[in-house]
Amino acid sequence: MDPVVVTFVILGLAVVAFVSGRIPIAVVAIGVALALWATGVLTLEQSLAGFGDPTVLFIASLFVVSEGLDATGVTARLGRLVVARGGASRNRVLLLVMALVALLTALISVNGAVAALLPMAVVVAVRIGLPPSQLLLPLAFSAHAGSLLALTGTPVNVIVSEFAAEEAGGPFGYFEFALVGAPLVVGTLLLAMLLGKRMLPARSADTVPRDLTDHARTLLADYSGLAEADGGGRAVLIDAENGVAEVMVPPRSELVGMRVFPGMATPSGKLVILALARNGRELTGPAAEVEVGDVLLLQGTWDDLEANTGGDEVRVVDAPSAVRGQAAPIGTRGVAAIVVLAAMVVLLATGLVPAVVAGLLAAGAMILTRVVSIGRAYRAISWTTVILVAGMIPLSTAFTTTGAAEIVGNALVAAAGPGGPLVVLLAVCVLVVVLGQLISNMATALIVAPIALSAAAELGVSGRPFLMALTVVAAAAFLTPIATPVNLMVMGPGGYRFGDYARFGWPFTLLFLTVAVLLVPLIWPF
Repeated sequence: MDPVVVTFVILGLAVVAFVSGRIPIAVVAIGVALALWATGVLTLEQSLAGFGDPTVLFIASLFVVSEGLDATGVTARLGRLVVARGGASRNRVLLLVMALVALLTALISVNGAVAALLPMAVVVAVRIGLPPSQLLLPLAFSAHAGSLLALTGTPVNVIVSEFAAEEAGGPFGYFEFALVGAPLVVGTLLLAMLLGKRMLPARSADTVPRDLTDHARTLLADYSGLAEADGGGRAVLIDAENGVAEVMVPPRSELVGMRVFPGMATPSGKLVILALARNGRELTGPAAEVEVGDVLLLQGTWDDLEANTGGDEVRVVDAPSAVRGQAAPIGTRGVAAIVVLAAMVVLLATGLVPAVVAGLLAAGAMILTRVVSIGRAYRAISWTTVILVAGMIPLSTAFTTTGAAEIVGNALVAAAGPGGPLVVLLAVCVLVVVLGQLISNMATALIVAPIALSAAAELGVSGRPFLMALTVVAAAAFLTPIATPVNLMVMGPGGYRFGDYARFGWPFTLLFLTVAVLLVPLIWPF
């Protein structure tokens, strides 16, 4: 069979699999790579080349850097500043939260920024009497806009910059994206403040992230023995290096029947038992036998708490990582995380080293300075994202090598070419917008980028405006909750329904489409 036809068939099957949601995304991506080899479209080396691609390594490294800022409480501290300065004004809170998430996204990615600030956004909404549904979609949408402020905002930026480096005269600069990103952030903020009250629902949330900011005070109130032992509760249960965790004893745990008392070490020797509670009441005797359902309050370093509460012997009430991120002060590790991030930004902005080298150096520094443990670094990486990009890169290669991209590009030019490059650019952008609501915007970028470059070549114009416009509209994933992980992330806490996204998202989609088609060519001429 013709390799072009096979490539289109594999693309069609992949899109169906993505949209159906019945097959894990990572499995689909690996299946695409293997199918291209099995059908002879690509060699084995070409089919697996994505797993060693510098783009994939750079994306993976950014997850570790983001985790360093989150784990040390840097992002949570910024969120608390917003709470303090926002007051009770809806518009002021909305502006501050959206501006903060946009700026954070530029540095640590869309998913990392929203995940870090989501609990704080819910808390501030509740405190000022605002339904979370009035705040969380604007939070997600401003993160999408903020992803266009810098290269590190989203994997799509990295992917498109690599295409530009190979096919369009050189990579985009670290802050070059901000030429369109800044107007989009401003436009997104204005639209949200003008339209949010009328176009967003006012619903209670299905699920609300826990506010752990005052966790130490809560524990002191629940466990009176802690306060009495310290003359009124002046202890600092939680600091930058050490913390506490409540764990429940499940059936068949080896702890059942063990005689424990406050101050004794756990069997691992890494943690100390501060208190024991049963049926909601603290046991204040000198010692007691552990029963199923008992709750133990453990103390130790944050790393030891994470390492020793993740097994089958106990069930954690609040994850140590979540408590640390929200309740612990920044400390020296937080300062180290900020310094590492700043150094990475300098390297990326100046181009002193390739992007992947800057990312790997930063991730390594986070581990060597003990900001992030090696185990947590592995867990921080979104392997679904990494495998998705690695598995779809071969499909992008197949589109180029078989001539499939040229065929689609020529068809676009034949249909829209008489209207000039702007009309062809509009056609490419509409294609990205439609695909981007149904499948990952990263997969969309890898599929459409070769087509956009082929269309530009057929027209005899620069491919740079096509690639930047593609980046802009790939971020316009506003119309469905399945378009991006952050859209799904806010769905439960915001109490949103499927149709809420399209109703509120279409003005933002038009904004991004307008910027892509009209502003981008002015900055990056054809």
